Amino acid sequence: MEKTVMLRHGDGGKHTSILIKDIFYKHFHNDMLVNSLDASVFDGIHGRLAFTTDSFVVKPLVFPGGNIGKLAVCGTINDLVAAGARSLYLSCGFIIEEGFDMELLERIAASIGETCRKTGVKIITGDTKVVEKGSVDGVFINTSGIGVVQAQYQPKPIQAGDQIIITGGIAQHGTTIAVERYGIKVEENIKSDCRPLNHILEKLQTYMGSIKLMKDPTRGGLATALNEILEASGRGIQLLEEAIPIAVEVKSINELLGLDPLYHACEGRLIIVVDKQKARAVLEEIWQCEDCEDAAIIGSFLSTGLFPKVVMETVIGGRRIVGPLEGDMLPRIC
Repeated sequence: MEKTVMLRHGDGGKHTSILIKDIFYKHFHNDMLVNSLDASVFDGIHGRLAFTTDSFVVKPLVFPGGNIGKLAVCGTINDLVAAGARSLYLSCGFIIEEGFDMELLERIAASIGETCRKTGVKIITGDTKVVEKGSVDGVFINTSGIGVVQAQYQPKPIQAGDQIIITGGIAQHGTTIAVERYGIKVEENIKSDCRPLNHILEKLQTYMGSIKLMKDPTRGGLATALNEILEASGRGIQLLEEAIPIAVEVKSINELLGLDPLYHACEGRLIIVVDKQKARAVLEEIWQCEDCEDAAIIGSFLSTGLFPKVVMETVIGGRRIVGPLEGDMLPRIC
């Protein structure tokens, strides 16, 4: 293990996983923690509940399509959605740098309130700390959320042939942050996909029995999320590059920057693993949801192998092993 924490330990990829397993799992170990993906599910008095928490340090604080406040609420709601849960209540904690602009703080708070009202979620507790100038880069936000798991949903063993759906175009959030961070002038309307996914969960209620697993591809992007699913399932994944929805302008900007869209964070997309027989019907339901017209079946699971991998068939007919994020990509994207 390295002697100091590096930025790559927070990028959501291989080094984040090592940090979590070697430090936090070592001292916090329990079955609910180590078996959870985006949220932990446990039995409550009136049914199964899901609980999650996340901290947000995105830079810049405001970006096309959202800001740190909207991102904090959407990120927590979406983690609960990935656990099959309808969000009920959130906590919201602010760490604010001395001298932070009060009008911007109110703008961020207003965005949080608007997103909560649209989704029917309530913030019922919170905390505020102010630290000396230079101790925080503007404002950091922590949100925790609790929700009720929908009756028919629970993760199921993944079988060979199960299909992988992504609910829309990938890499939009990470690309937006890169454009803003590096001050790139682009003619295209690039904006983050930051949005809550609770409407997708509501739309798919009748198919919950056929859905094997859900996960939102945030830090580390689609590639890292699929590798985490692979690790949990023990089955290889075959991806089809031509089926993965990426906007032309997003692809072009990433080629310019030398970045791989497969590893860019999405903040309004969901990976859904579905029984092969129901995949098309589920996809057609998703197409009816807002901003999901590009949803697609992008791959499937293979028979158990000795060393399962995520393998992508490229548009030129080759095959590429797609591993989890290992190097530095773009820090502070959420």
